[in-house]
Order: sequence, then C-alpha cells, then structure tokens
Amino acid sequence: MTIDDLRTFLAACRHGNLSAVARELGVTQSAVSQHIKRLEREVGLDLLERRPRGVAPTDAGRILYAAARDSLAGLDLALRQLRDLRDGHGGTVRIATGATTVRHFMTDAIVAFRRADPTASLEFQTESSSRTCLAAVAAGTADLAWVTIGDPVRGVEQRPVAALPWMLAVRRDDPLAEKASLCLDDLAGIHHIRLPETSTSRLRLDGHLAAHAIRPPANTGVADWDTAMLLAELGLGHAVVPDLPNLQRTPDGPLRLVPIPDLPPLTVGWAARQWAALAPAARAFADAVEQASARGGPAEHRPG
Repeated sequence: MTIDDLRTFLAACRHGNLSAVARELGVTQSAVSQHIKRLEREVGLDLLERRPRGVAPTDAGRILYAAARDSLAGLDLALRQLRDLRDGHGGTVRIATGATTVRHFMTDAIVAFRRADPTASLEFQTESSSRTCLAAVAAGTADLAWVTIGDPVRGVEQRPVAALPWMLAVRRDDPLAEKASLCLDDLAGIHHIRLPETSTSRLRLDGHLAAHAIRPPANTGVADWDTAMLLAELGLGHAVVPDLPNLQRTPDGPLRLVPIPDLPPLTVGWAARQWAALAPAARAFADAVEQASARGGPAEHRPG
C-alpha cells in the first residue's frame, strides 16, 4: 500500500468516476485501476463498487476513506511545509473566508504581515458559509478559515477572536433610527433584508428571532453583509447585521446603525486542523489578524 494508492482511492471516492480521477492526477485510467486493485488485494476486500455510470465506495471502502482522508490531508500539508523550509521560502498561507471577511477583518493584518515576511504568500478562497470554510480546512485545501465559531467539528480546532454585537441598519429618516437601542419586539413587522441563505450568521439570527416568535418573511435576500447594509441605506428595508470592523460611520450619513443588546453577540475567529502543526507563516498571519482585532473599534473585544 503506497501513498499514491491511497490518494488515487480517495479521488475515486470523491469523483465517483475513474476517468475524472485520471484527469485530476494526470495519469491514465489504467494506472488508476491498478492503484485501486493493489489496495483491494492488500486488504482482501472490494473497496469500490463498479456501477454502469462510475464507482462508489463499498462498506469497506467507506471505512478506509474515513481513515485515510484526514491522514493524507495532514501529510500533504506537512510535506508542503517541509518543502517551504527546505527552499528557504516563507510559504503560502491558504485562507478560506466569506465574501466580506478580508475587507472587514484582515486589511491591516495583511499589510503588517507582508512587511514582516515579504517571501510569504497569501491565497484567499471565497466560500459561501462557515460550514464550507470548515470543510476546506478539514480536507486540507485551506490552512486557516475565518468562521463563525460554532459546535465542535471533527478534525478541526476553532479559536474565538472577536464577539460582534448585532445592529439594525436603517435609514436615518426611519422612526427606528431615533432610538438609542432596540428590543426584539422592535424587529417584528419590519421589512427584513435577509442575510445570505447559507451563512451561519443568518442561521444564528433566525434562531434567536424564532425563539422570540419573530419569523421574518421571505423578503429581500442578499449575498453578503455589505449588500444588506447598502440596500438598507437605499431604503429597501431593514438589515440586522453584526457590528463589523471598518464600517464607515458618518454622523450625517443616510444610514444609522442601532444596537440590539437583546441579541447574543456573534463570535467569529479562526479554524485550523491543528494549531500546533501550523506552519510559521500561517501562525504569524493568524496572530496578525488577532492583534488587529484587539486594536479594533469599540464594537470588538476578545470573548472571555
């Protein structure tokens, strides 16, 4: 059993098609079949069920897939880090994030990181939700992910960085804009601009509102927090959003952000497979973002 055998088997489970595996790995379909057959001979069991339109793991295959997936992802990450050390390169840090994360949480940290280590590279991959960000870390396609901190995820460590209070984004000429703060009853009956459907922030918010018998109608939906605030500024509805860093607040501007203290803050932070095993560049960037968050505006604080 070789690493290439296992890597080929994992790709076959993902794709369900040996031709697709051959294209991904840059080998022939015959070579793919040989890797699979060698594994099956060694374990003495069929690992893939051949179907008219592809393959699927057998019961034995699912056991091997679950064990090998995490191990190979960690090994590939370690090998990449070792190559960076050997070549004297700061390495590449791969970060999975939401659509607006970089602008709100990471701009100052990126500048500081690049000044401290010009040889290191940053690669950002945009994901639609914390769930897909966590999946990218678990699969080894991202070193770090910026997520809404939630329930434990197998094979992933989460580190809280900031707790974000909720605010209502509303036009200055709206009656609610005159209040110093809002209670949950104020959110009943307003025209909600819904947060992204797959986002963890929307799931959390909807859960809090439902617990108080507030069920926002299926009104306007958006792709990210910034778009929600823009539509609120244009008078197309009301947006309940986290109090994000780097928000532009102008006293005489058209948009007012009114605190909603009855809603529990949204805790955000980092996720990684193993903090102790992160490459130096990845640890340095994560620390830079945490330090920038600690220096942020009054809405940000480290959770206790």
